[in-house]
Amino acid sequence: MDSNSNIVVVTGFGPFRQYLVNSSWEAVKELSKRGLGKNIDLRIMQLPVVYQKAKEQIVRIWTTLHPILTVHVGLASSAKAIIILEQCGKNKGYEEMDACGFHPEGGCCMLNGPEKIESTINMKTIWKNISVEGIDMIFSRDAGRYICDYTYYTSLYYGSGRAAFIHVPPLSKSVTADSLGKALQTIILEMLKQCWEQRE
Repeated sequence: MDSNSNIVVVTGFGPFRQYLVNSSWEAVKELSKRGLGKNIDLRIMQLPVVYQKAKEQIVRIWTTLHPILTVHVGLASSAKAIIILEQCGKNKGYEEMDACGFHPEGGCCMLNGPEKIESTINMKTIWKNISVEGIDMIFSRDAGRYICDYTYYTSLYYGSGRAAFIHVPPLSKSVTADSLGKALQTIILEMLKQCWEQRE
């Protein structure tokens, strides 16, 4: 094992439309206070809600840090106290403009890339195996064709499937940054168990 082989990168997103405080980034900051145990070198990063810039940062994560797993956390503004575990990323259909009024050429993530890429993490297993306090969890195969899905696909592409995507709800009285950080810790530790099993 090389020294950097226990890096786990977790990303959240910056401000988005009316969400000046993005719950995904607040949750990731809480997670970083808790950590993932002494054997994991946790790095956190904020991604902008801009296709091209987010993509550049993801490529940089995989080419410079070589993490064992990258987990992207995004805001699902429609979700009420629900955490959504996303299984796969889709390549096409990105017509919605980002914060800079841009969308990818041809609405496509990677020209000539596969239609969709599945995560090597089995989200259904995680969904069945764990529960988090006060928040329901669901399993999904459609991350929504916006920056979240785009980011996920890009990361799955460059990380050979070793990426995961978690959608979190907006912050509210019942959903605090602290409770989301705790939930992320539980979920990601379960993901890491799968990573270790796949290594063996």
